[in-house]
Amino acid sequence: MSGAPRLTSGLVATLGFLAAVGPFATDMYLASFTEIAADLGSSASAVQLTLTAFLLGIGAGQLLLGPLSDRLGRRPVMVLSMGVFALSSVLMVFTPTIEVFVALRLVQGVAGAAGIVVARAIAVDLSEGETAVRALSLIATVTALGPLVAPPIGGAVGVLTDWRGVLIVLAAISAAMFLLAVLVVPESLPPDRRHGGGVRAIARMLGTVASTRGFGAYTLTVAAAFAGMMAYISASPFVGQEVLGMDPLVYALGFAAGALGVVSANLLNARIAPRVGPGRMLTLGVSFLLLASGILALLAITGWLRPASFIGCAVVLTAGAGFTMSNASALALARTPHMRGSGAAVLGATQFVLGGAMSPVVGAWGEDTAVPMAVIVVCAAIAAAGSRLVARRRLRGSP
Repeated sequence: MSGAPRLTSGLVATLGFLAAVGPFATDMYLASFTEIAADLGSSASAVQLTLTAFLLGIGAGQLLLGPLSDRLGRRPVMVLSMGVFALSSVLMVFTPTIEVFVALRLVQGVAGAAGIVVARAIAVDLSEGETAVRALSLIATVTALGPLVAPPIGGAVGVLTDWRGVLIVLAAISAAMFLLAVLVVPESLPPDRRHGGGVRAIARMLGTVASTRGFGAYTLTVAAAFAGMMAYISASPFVGQEVLGMDPLVYALGFAAGALGVVSANLLNARIAPRVGPGRMLTLGVSFLLLASGILALLAITGWLRPASFIGCAVVLTAGAGFTMSNASALALARTPHMRGSGAAVLGATQFVLGGAMSPVVGAWGEDTAVPMAVIVVCAAIAAAGSRLVARRRLRGSP
């Protein structure tokens, strides 16, 4: 039909920007963690709980909003959710206590999940085959720019103003996302392709996906790699600034260097994985995780950790996480060819819930040493490697 929406380059860029809600909502205010703790009279673990609340919300939101968009259509779910995301971002600027901050971050996470799960669904709706793979890769590339630009923006704004000024900038970005959802995002799911399944039908579908052979092991590989990266992300403001003495802008630039590891890994993986296979690239990613986490733990325990070595380990660690998560995700979703929407929801929810659980653990263990962060990162890398081996053994000899 002539009036049917098309997946243009502008729409792909918009969907990628909307899918970057996670990096913008997490990475921009990391350099302000110590200032938030002092201003609101809270502990490091309480401030890290704001990150946990957002990640738990974005995990649960994917399970809710993905199936809801299958039933009601993509556009209304996207527009309403991004409106709530923008409103909660504005309210956070005026947060009086850490408890209110945590509650608003939870709401923000649930609403922001639409930017991830619905954006990908729209791309798949409007394309197929190799076109769909290319579209999703472009969306992932645009999304991956978030961790590069968000920390320097947050660090620069934090130097000029304070942590509430950083939240004002985040609120402005959230408002731009809402406007783009209203003005650019089309309805990509015709009424005749929507389903009216209730809660039980959705639960049965999600259960079938979770019990598919090999899917769970690959999903845990993704979640473990993400958990290790989140342990680094949530603790890095305290380790970098309080333990290693980095100023906020230097820390933000160092964090951006780590984010560059994820972007580089994704771009390299897009070129190499089709030739050598996602299995080999997954092994490479897990190897990077084990190497970087092992060196980080050794330096932290011996007291030899310095800003340069901290940033170097972060680059290798995040690159390993990039290789691991992208290839394990592809292998997991390949196990559910007829239910990839539900598979993506289960995978995303598991990833963000487990990753969110790491933040308060690191904070509760202590904020005046890098050892807790390093130990948890090592454990996550070992868990990712173990899940990878389990998946390989379960699928050995199967199609």
